[in-house]
Amino acid sequence: MKLSIIIVNYYVETYLKKCIDSLIDNYESNFKNGEFEIIIGDNGSQNHALDFVKTYGDYIKLIRNNNNLGYAKANNICIQSAQGEYVLLLNPDTIVYKNTLTKLIKYLDEHLKVGLATCRILLPDGSIDDASHRGFPTPWRAFTYFSGLGKMFPNSQFLNGYHLGYQNMNSVHEIEACVGAFMLIRKEVGESLNWLDEDFFWYGEDLDFCYRVKKINYQVMYVPSVSILHYKGIASGIKKHSQNIAKADRKTIILAIKARYEAMRLFYKKHYLTKYPSIVTNFILLAIWIKEKINFLFI
Repeated sequence: MKLSIIIVNYYVETYLKKCIDSLIDNYESNFKNGEFEIIIGDNGSQNHALDFVKTYGDYIKLIRNNNNLGYAKANNICIQSAQGEYVLLLNPDTIVYKNTLTKLIKYLDEHLKVGLATCRILLPDGSIDDASHRGFPTPWRAFTYFSGLGKMFPNSQFLNGYHLGYQNMNSVHEIEACVGAFMLIRKEVGESLNWLDEDFFWYGEDLDFCYRVKKINYQVMYVPSVSILHYKGIASGIKKHSQNIAKADRKTIILAIKARYEAMRLFYKKHYLTKYPSIVTNFILLAIWIKEKINFLFI
């Protein structure tokens, strides 16, 4: 088998069905030939919310978790059943277009030092999901991003390293990190890293995974000739552009906000704690705490 598609669902069944339909419609021959499979990890849906999955037959394997295990852990559970040479981590609030998967698989087949690849990830308004084209959040990059300097000088390598804004977004190039909404991973690379770090409950696991991929000298590549649509934030309800269509309740929004800032702290402590003096560390952790408290004022 060539590809295992892993999708974790958390109360976004309507968008999940759209996502599955886009995969089946655009890659029907690949599924019929046994080249592709879909594995869905469901984090605690109620009643019969996912009964519709049965209508797709053997194309889909459904793994039900009794509660919300978090994004990383639910993905890891699904990956244990993956038969593909490549593993695609895909969010349920996405639409995958024709040729995107086949062309990216071909790219990975031809470039053996690429550990994972992503595509042009478009938001509903046609803009690029900025989280899909990232630099690692060093203290300086975090400062330029949250201070707004990156937006003021979007093409500056010095001031917009957070989103690598100086790169040509229309050409294939290496990036530092991409978003977990669409990550096509060489299975042997994922296995060598023991896949996602389950300490990251919701957010941050993608950055951490890319960081570890780069540490073992594999490349993370951005391939903009193919694309997907990402509604983004449907499960969490904390993204401004999708708040009017997200179904998340207040409890879920609070959980997502807490997880987001905890992911920032965890990533810094895991990868940067020994690289920067304590005064920088204390400043970063304080800044994260302040931003988290401000965020809670507006929910």
